[in-house]
Amino acid sequence: MANSWRRERWDSLRLLTPNWQSRLPGYHYDGPDPDGYMSMPEVIKFIEGYAAFTRAPVRTGVNVTSVRRADDGYHLATSDGEFRARTVVLASGACNRPNVPGLSEGVPPEIVQITPFDYRGPDALPEGGVLVVGASATGVQLAAELQRSGRQVILSVGEHVRMPRVYRGRDVLWWMDHSGVWDQRYDEIEDLTRARRLPSPQLVGTPERMTLDLNALTAMGVELVGRWAAVRDGVALFSGGLRNMFTLADLKMNRLLSTFDEWARENGRDDEVGPPERFEPTRVPSSARLRIDLRSGEIRTVLWATGFRPDYSWLHVPVVDDKGHLRHDGGVVVDSPGLYALGLPVLRRRRSTFINGIEPDAREVIDHLAGHLNHAA
Repeated sequence: MANSWRRERWDSLRLLTPNWQSRLPGYHYDGPDPDGYMSMPEVIKFIEGYAAFTRAPVRTGVNVTSVRRADDGYHLATSDGEFRARTVVLASGACNRPNVPGLSEGVPPEIVQITPFDYRGPDALPEGGVLVVGASATGVQLAAELQRSGRQVILSVGEHVRMPRVYRGRDVLWWMDHSGVWDQRYDEIEDLTRARRLPSPQLVGTPERMTLDLNALTAMGVELVGRWAAVRDGVALFSGGLRNMFTLADLKMNRLLSTFDEWARENGRDDEVGPPERFEPTRVPSSARLRIDLRSGEIRTVLWATGFRPDYSWLHVPVVDDKGHLRHDGGVVVDSPGLYALGLPVLRRRRSTFINGIEPDAREVIDHLAGHLNHAA
């Protein structure tokens, strides 16, 4: 149980969602700190508790090596034998492999390259500077941790989603939950492909509920550079579009905050929360570097916080697009009756990616699955 949390997370990681949002069907967090954020061991314990609560007949420690179409459904080969099933639900998630760009091949061999799957803590890295690539939730958290450890950190910033941890006295995810933003359905979103591939918001779960944005990182001493565009003869080249990148992220954040303000006003909730706020724009470095010589010794480690991608190498059914993403309509896999998915970004709602989003998605997907079986019978 909770294999990815046991083996593919760094030691200091906490959930981005407050504990009160840890909800699964018939089961929820009931501890003493509802506004806190679960640590890695606490998440593992929570999932183990849910397994004991449901007593579901789950076979653990079994690897699925292939799924193929069969006349009556699907044929599955596993490390525990072969199975046939009329329907299959793919719940392996969207973060099976780190998404490392091809330019990593141009990094000099003396530099250590790692991903968040490999990282456990600063002590395991070589002494010296670290270039963190990617400024979403993972990138900003690891940049902060490494900077605090005494290393000089350079953060390469691409597209990102800026959010305050707390807005008007409430966790920003309280606003997402209560205002209905998270409940927007996939068939109501204008650009669904883009929504499903948006980077995770710049959030961190800490006891003091701190905001960890680029301004906070700059105050710690982290150096910001633009998106890593190329490597030439051991020299990393960065784009010069930081100002535009920051302006766009700030604009989108303020639009979201205005949505919260409008909801509070229209629903008579203004008296329950603090007054509307706006935050300092992201500060643009006076002279962001456009190139770093990776052979100079300044950088000893490159940490690729450039997102993740699913792994469907075992799925021998033609339902994956040329970018490795499953073709599905709200969890109903396209062109392969009886095949379903759960746990993917914006599967049926914006909240789909989070623990508290699985129940409504699962109910609707399973309703469709039951209808498929009834029709087939």
